[in-house]
Amino acid sequence: MENHTLFDEERMTSTVELEKFKKLEDKIKVIVDEKVSLKKQIHILEETLKNKEAELEGVKDKLKALDEERNSVRARVDALLELIADIDSVK
Repeated sequence: MENHTLFDEERMTSTVELEKFKKLEDKIKVIVDEKVSLKKQIHILEETLKNKEAELEGVKDKLKALDEERNSVRARVDALLELIADIDSVK
């Protein structure tokens, strides 16, 4: 009988150890899955950032062109105002 009890204890210990190992294995799988998910998110965010940076450069270029156009228009208006002032001074 004592031999039988010892066998049962060893089997229970083995079962407990297997359960602990299974829990550890499950936790590791969850961590690996989270890592994969986070890597995908990082990739998506990096792509989004890259696209936004390109978009920002495009907007900066457009703003520069608009500033140059505004300065050109301002210079032309100033020249026209000078012509009008010259006309008024001739009268």
